[in-house]
Amino acid sequence: MPELPAPIRVALVDDQQLVRSGLGMLINSQPDLDVVAEAGNGIEAIQALSATTADVVLMDVRMPGMDGIEATRRILEQAAAQPVGSQRADIKIVVLTTFDLDEYALAAIQAGASGFLLKDAPPEELLEAIRTVYRGDAVIAPSTTRRLLDHVAPLLRTQTPEQSEHAAAVETLTNREREVFQLIAQGKSNPEIAAGLFLSEATVKTHVGHILAKLGARDRVQVVVIAYETGVVSPGT
Repeated sequence: MPELPAPIRVALVDDQQLVRSGLGMLINSQPDLDVVAEAGNGIEAIQALSATTADVVLMDVRMPGMDGIEATRRILEQAAAQPVGSQRADIKIVVLTTFDLDEYALAAIQAGASGFLLKDAPPEELLEAIRTVYRGDAVIAPSTTRRLLDHVAPLLRTQTPEQSEHAAAVETLTNREREVFQLIAQGKSNPEIAAGLFLSEATVKTHVGHILAKLGARDRVQVVVIAYETGVVSPGT
């Protein structure tokens, strides 16, 4: 029999133990997922993740002590300092929030989170979000992400030096990369992009890799934010 792949390692960060327990039981009920660490605030999360390697972190944004936004920023700074190829360099963070039009959700994405999820999301949506972020081939809950970004689009269009850099980077994309960029910004997954452009998924994956590198984006949700910042996507489109 072929050997099964190792489970996706998940860390839970929430100041309510009952929430952590419920999430832990749900996640551990899946053969491909395994909770490897729990923490009650951002400081505990940083400590736990320095001792344990996790693939995906579910991070509450509002916690006493150090909130999820600052913890996200610090954890990803530490990940960026890891050698290329290190398992700790590829950690992904999904923030949990109560409202989809929450400034905390946007701040967390700008801090480097790979997406956000509503705390009252159905269990199957939460489980699929972990898998999606781990694979990196789609934006989790694209309709919810679009609604958040539509809401804050005027703020994103305010010109800053960083946004000017992003606009210059977008100009370096080839015509095909720009097509893929626009479809990523609409929340399309790799299989959907492949079908829409009559390409293989492997080719789409290559294009996505080039786009991330050229834009200096950590993952797909950062690409979506850059699309809004640079006007490639506008609210309602």
